[in-house]
Amino acid sequence: MADRVSVSFTLGGTLSPDAYLELAAVIAAEGLSIEWDGPSFEPSHRRPGDALELFANEVAWGKVEPLETFCQEHGLPYRFWAGGFFAEWSAERIVYRGGGTPDSFIADESDRVLIDRHEIVRRGNIEAILGYFDEAEFTVPPLVVAGDPDVAIRVGEQEAAHG
Repeated sequence: MADRVSVSFTLGGTLSPDAYLELAAVIAAEGLSIEWDGPSFEPSHRRPGDALELFANEVAWGKVEPLETFCQEHGLPYRFWAGGFFAEWSAERIVYRGGGTPDSFIADESDRVLIDRHEIVRRGNIEAILGYFDEAEFTVPPLVVAGDPDVAIRVGEQEAAHG
């Protein structure tokens, strides 16, 4: 039997309508919802103009690897928190900025980023330590599906301003 914990996952970026439907299927398969203990995710749950915030309790080992893989393959930035499980593992926050490799940060059960002695020594000074916290406070951009009405309006406004 798998150890289970709560998770939250916020993602953004830009997708085609077809890729969004693929994403929605991955999210539903992972058992995530737009609210704690809410209904299964459906494509209509996305709010255009906002990052997509997802939640679940009782996630096996606190892992949503298919969703992380989908986001990385499509260059979608995300911030992911998984709770700890007693003496097995600690809570953590993972930040993926849409390229490169994800960064992992020690966190508590309220998704507050923590720092340990090893990281303090490695960083060496207060500015670098504060930089660690800045890296963890990544703001996820909105999730945009190509063809969103508000996106078309903004593009038209930008073209008119530069036209």
